[in-house]
Amino acid sequence: MAGIKEVASRAGLSVATVSRALSGKSNVSSKSRRLAQEAARELGFVPSYHASSLASGRNHNIGLVVPNVQRWYFSSVLEGVSETLLDAGYDLTLYNVGEQPERRNSILTDFLLRKRLDAVITVALVLSEEEIGQLLAVHRPIVGIGGALRGASTIRIDDEGLAMMATRHLIGLGHTRIAHITGDAGLNRDFKLPQLRQKGFSAALAGAGLEFRPEWHVTADFTIQGAYAAGRRLLGTSTERPTAVFAASDEMAVGIMLAARDFGLRVPEDLSVVGIDGHELSETFGLTTVSQDPRGQGRLAAATALALLEGAIGDSDGGTAATSAQDQEYPTEFVIRHSTAVAPGPATRTA
Repeated sequence: MAGIKEVASRAGLSVATVSRALSGKSNVSSKSRRLAQEAARELGFVPSYHASSLASGRNHNIGLVVPNVQRWYFSSVLEGVSETLLDAGYDLTLYNVGEQPERRNSILTDFLLRKRLDAVITVALVLSEEEIGQLLAVHRPIVGIGGALRGASTIRIDDEGLAMMATRHLIGLGHTRIAHITGDAGLNRDFKLPQLRQKGFSAALAGAGLEFRPEWHVTADFTIQGAYAAGRRLLGTSTERPTAVFAASDEMAVGIMLAARDFGLRVPEDLSVVGIDGHELSETFGLTTVSQDPRGQGRLAAATALALLEGAIGDSDGGTAATSAQDQEYPTEFVIRHSTAVAPGPATRTA
């Protein structure tokens, strides 16, 4: 079987360059990486990651922890992380926390501390200072998506500011009767996301001198089905219907649009709807939304973790210093489609 020296000779590169190229390290030109990969393929050479681990102290494996991989946002983040790590020659270990607290505890206090991981990426999980400290103490770089983690690098969007912007869009169209559908109390564990978006909604109303009406504040579980049921209650039982709805997610916005259809309400002529996410269904339903590109967030998180491992952001002894943690606000795009329009004129509600 050919060795790395034969691969280097075939590629016309040094052994060190071939080693870096085949191990996925970033400090190699694309041309050199291509030459090394082609030579390795022609000679049937497969890098020994076990040997590489012994030499470098790394396992070329990064852990990703998500609350629920079945949800669109988390699966999209997974896609972005996975493609970036594969391109860099790293394996990915996925931890799906689910709804069981004991599973979350075992993942954070046992699995992630084992030496088979080089870094950890968490998505929409609030970690305690003790949990973060345990990971940093064993030199595991941490990258969090979704909110601030003390001592860790984070990638987030401005949930409160974006909710305020989406609500102001409706106010700018002349809407004064605006409802809000948000997540239930249990979902506030994910970096208080429903709470933050509701805060932005309320601030926009207050800034325009509009009343916050409790009967127009409904909760669901961030799914289309849950929002559909909540939307039927909102639109079917209020003494006065709203003319617009700000939904804390695109899936809930779609649920509201389906509920409106049941009552013969036209979107946007009778009811304007705006969401947040950039879900793949938003274009199909013509939904005005804030696109947050979770797949891009995943790519950035993986790239940040790799940079930490390469020492681009780290301390002198190869660990990861808490002082090097960086908070990155991911860019978003406000996409206006045809689910929002100028507020309709006065009308009486029929029972």
